[in-house]
Amino acid sequence: MAKKVFLFIFMFLFWNSCKSSYGFSELELLQTVKESFNDPLGSLSSWNSSLHFCQWDGVSCDNSSRIAKISLSGKNLSGKIPEKIFQLQHVETIDLSNNQFSGVIPGNLSIPLSLKYMNLSDNNFTGQIPKGLSTPFLQTFDLSNNMLSGEIPEDIGSFSGLKVLDIGGNVLEGRIPKSIINLTNLEFLTLASNQLIGEIPPELGLMKRLKWIYLGYNNFSGEIPKEIGGLTSLSHLDLVNNNLTGEIPTSFGNLTNLQYLFLYFNKLTGIIPVSIFGLQSLISLDLSDNFLSGEIPESITQLQNLEVLHLFSNNITGKIPNALSSLPHLQVLQLWSNRLSGQIPQDLGKKNNLTILDLSTNKLTGKIPERLCESHQLFKLILFSNSLEGQIPKSLGHCTSLQRIRLQNNKLSGELPPGFGSLPLVYFLDLSGNNLDGKFRGQKWNMPEVQMLNLAGNKFTGEIPDSFGSRKLEKLDLSDNGFSGRIPPGLFRTLLKLVELKLNENKLSGEIPDEISSCKELVSLDLSHNELTGKIPSSLSEMPVLGQLDLSVNQLSGEIPPRLGAVGSLVQVNISHNHFHGSLPSTGAFLVINSSAVAGNDLCGGDRTTGLPPCKRNKSPAWWLFLTCFLSFILVVFMVTAFGYLIMKRKRDSDSDSMKMESEDGNWEVQFFNSKALKLMTVEDIFSSTKEENLISRGLKGATYKGTSSINDEFQFVATVFSDTSSFHDTHQIETIGRIDHPNVIKLIAACKSGKTVILVYEYIEGKILSESLPELSWDSRTKVAMKIARALNYLHCCCSQLGDYEITTQNILVDLKDEPYLKLSFPAGSSSSKNCANNNNNNKCVASSAHVAPGNFKLYIPSLIVFGFNFFRNLSLIEMISHRW
Repeated sequence: MAKKVFLFIFMFLFWNSCKSSYGFSELELLQTVKESFNDPLGSLSSWNSSLHFCQWDGVSCDNSSRIAKISLSGKNLSGKIPEKIFQLQHVETIDLSNNQFSGVIPGNLSIPLSLKYMNLSDNNFTGQIPKGLSTPFLQTFDLSNNMLSGEIPEDIGSFSGLKVLDIGGNVLEGRIPKSIINLTNLEFLTLASNQLIGEIPPELGLMKRLKWIYLGYNNFSGEIPKEIGGLTSLSHLDLVNNNLTGEIPTSFGNLTNLQYLFLYFNKLTGIIPVSIFGLQSLISLDLSDNFLSGEIPESITQLQNLEVLHLFSNNITGKIPNALSSLPHLQVLQLWSNRLSGQIPQDLGKKNNLTILDLSTNKLTGKIPERLCESHQLFKLILFSNSLEGQIPKSLGHCTSLQRIRLQNNKLSGELPPGFGSLPLVYFLDLSGNNLDGKFRGQKWNMPEVQMLNLAGNKFTGEIPDSFGSRKLEKLDLSDNGFSGRIPPGLFRTLLKLVELKLNENKLSGEIPDEISSCKELVSLDLSHNELTGKIPSSLSEMPVLGQLDLSVNQLSGEIPPRLGAVGSLVQVNISHNHFHGSLPSTGAFLVINSSAVAGNDLCGGDRTTGLPPCKRNKSPAWWLFLTCFLSFILVVFMVTAFGYLIMKRKRDSDSDSMKMESEDGNWEVQFFNSKALKLMTVEDIFSSTKEENLISRGLKGATYKGTSSINDEFQFVATVFSDTSSFHDTHQIETIGRIDHPNVIKLIAACKSGKTVILVYEYIEGKILSESLPELSWDSRTKVAMKIARALNYLHCCCSQLGDYEITTQNILVDLKDEPYLKLSFPAGSSSSKNCANNNNNNKCVASSAHVAPGNFKLYIPSLIVFGFNFFRNLSLIEMISHRW
């Protein structure tokens, strides 16, 4: 009996020993933590009893089998922050970054003294930063890229052991608390991309261990504290996009370890301190978009480690120093939009490692240096709007790394160098506004990547080549030259992406080729001021998105094709000063054409604004009238019978595209805009789709449902139900959007209206909204998305100017599974996601700044630069991003 009691006591003690040894209480905490997570990817599948918790994914233990590290970054976890995770008494690292956690951070958290690293960044946390979280042993505290609001707590200074503090990418307000100077061990301070105000505290100069200061994208004002110049350990200083004024402190010359100095987008004045050019550790210097003046000194030669120099958009004068040619690591040199004069250093590029050179919009003279591409890595050469002269260097004809070339508006002359028309990577080439000459027949054109080619305003002669070697060409401008001969029909067989074609102001002759109609995406066509003859090809009426047509000042003849007026996208026509005769079409763009656009012809008809005489009707002789009436009487029975038969047959065989019907919800007016959809779906399909089980999303103005056709289950659509019809009184706007046919605009299939409700039916595109898919897109795909949406906006602006104001956001741009973008036009009263982010299940960040895309109709909203991932685009509008700098 005694042996059994002893054995029982021994087993009890052994079990408790094992329980303590293996951290049974920590196991319970982890199980509670797992229960609080939503885990759609099954990232925590290993968190089960078959393994010891030290072997669970994301869990690390110390030598005593106690939990030391919880690392669950990027697991797509969601839910509230689990308070139990902070009850692990021996944990040193908690990393929940890059997930979908939401809600507020609890204010009653008890942070264990063992915790050194805490990272909750890149989630969807809201509310304020809790007070009283302080612990003297925490070294890294990262809450960046959430939606935290309010002010920075004053007790932030009690985190005395902090080395890294990152609370950037939120919507914090107020000033930097003075208690921050108590963080004497701090090395990395990031408060960027908030709404902080006031002056930058001079007391930052007392935090001697600081290596990184990032305060950009706030609303700080006042001067830059000279005390920052005493932080000799500083390697990265970023104060960009604020309202800072005054001069750059000369004390910055003491920052001998400084590698990155970013002060762009402020209101700084004065000259650049000479001491700045003595910082030999500098790798990147960006002082652009200020009001700085003075010259760039030759002492810049001391910056032997410099890779990036951005001084553009200032008032800098003088010459470009020759010393820049001696910087061996220099890759990016952007000095555009200043008042620089003199010549470009002739040795520039010889010893450098140039990839980007932009000296545009200055007063530079002389020749383009021969050795700019010596590194064979130069891909961006921007020198437009200067007074450069001479020939384009022959070496550029062999610079196969070039992708973007802009040399327009200079005084360049001579022929293009051999090989210049066969550069394999060039996608943007603009040589317009120069004195270049030569014939193209002797120049081989084979640029497979070119999308924009502008050679306008030069002295090129001879015939236009049959091909430029590209199937991607979207804009071709050869206007204002001396080209002669016929327009080659073969030119259009490969230009399936062409959006704009300008051949005006040349000496072209012959007829307009029918093949031009194969360019189905052509929006603007200008053939004016040539010597073209023949008729207007009737095939032009088959171009689905043609919006602008200028055929003026030629020798064209014949009648205007009646079908040309039926092109719904055509909004601007000029046929003046030709030899046209007959009546003007009374449809489409010809209804609003003005007198100057039809002058110089022998036309009649049209509105009063055309100034044309009415068309005369020939009077028939009486016998011809009698014979006509007699024949009409004989045929009338057959005609009436046939007509009646056709009407009845058409009524039986096809539904009307506009109909009225009754339902339990009242009387409905239904209108279809797509004849194909009319055959593949019924009105009942629309109403049956608006059930709760088909719900996709719900906004403040209505709800969106996914529907399937009862005729063809492969045909799917999206129905958005609006309960507020106050902004849908303009039926014309709905019909206008219904007629839009562009490959990158989601088609409006049908509209159903009653006294209480409006239902809009769109084609179904499988994909994600741009704000969700952006992190998964490569830079090439992002460029593709931007280009195609810009093309859609250009089409809408050119061809749909009657539309009202519409908001274009990352929420109504859809990207399908093949990275193809689609724009959905939202009505002013519609459920615009940019205004209803609080109701979005994914809680996408919606901090936005607006910029006009094109005059008149459309606004583009660009989110926080860090969230969007386009921080180097500097809040430029989409059109500017594509057409000017990038």
